[in-house]
Amino acid sequence: TVPVKLEFHALTPLEQWRHNILGQLAFAQCLWDVARAPASLSYQARDRLQKRISTRMLRHWQVKLEVAGLEHVGCGPYLIAALHEGVADVLCLLQLPLPMRFVARREIFGWPLVGSSITRLGNIAIDPEHGALSFRPLLKAAAGVLETGESLVMFPQGSVVGIEGDFQRGTFEIGKRLGVPILPVVLTGSHRIWEHPYSSTLRYSQRVGLRVLPEIGVQVLRHEPLKQVRIRLQREMKAIALSGEMPSPRRYWGPRDGYWHG
Repeated sequence: TVPVKLEFHALTPLEQWRHNILGQLAFAQCLWDVARAPASLSYQARDRLQKRISTRMLRHWQVKLEVAGLEHVGCGPYLIAALHEGVADVLCLLQLPLPMRFVARREIFGWPLVGSSITRLGNIAIDPEHGALSFRPLLKAAAGVLETGESLVMFPQGSVVGIEGDFQRGTFEIGKRLGVPILPVVLTGSHRIWEHPYSSTLRYSQRVGLRVLPEIGVQVLRHEPLKQVRIRLQREMKAIALSGEMPSPRRYWGPRDGYWHG
């Protein structure tokens, strides 16, 4: 299986206005379809449903998705460690030839329609502010997903604030404890589609880069210091994102994004 080839044409201003209206309706319809899906979906049926929605919305939004590194994708399952820029990341990652679920902040599960949809798809809620207290339930839920043969997508930065965000240790700890390889994915440019929560503007015809890197094997996770593995992977993924070979990543800017400690 390979990602669907997405083809596009330039939009006139009138077409853009019309597509914005239709795009909101189409996205809402996709979420409604998911919310009404049977709770007992097999992972194969869930994968088909998610990929159908992904392709439909990426085509509508005229996303120019550039995928590289598919030769590094095996049968899985993996912990997929992806850079994080916005809501559209999920739709882009679903073009990978793997069945997958996602880890997301618990607050997203309370959003109207979105929350009921991602709950129905069996995604995992996390409370990153709770630190170690949130790790044990996350580990248990991750084990349940991986046992089905599905891969689990985690965003090590834990935020869409920008490329400057450091990787957190959770993904690496789970990989070591559950004996699952990590598949790194560099993803850039997706923030220009919809920069929620910093902007409500939906933009069409944006270029997004997705590059899969070689997996980090279980032996590396078990026998090398995890801090060393985490820092090395963070440097490698950020260097690729900033190399100029991919669409430029989102950058942190305090006056727009706010300030924090830690």
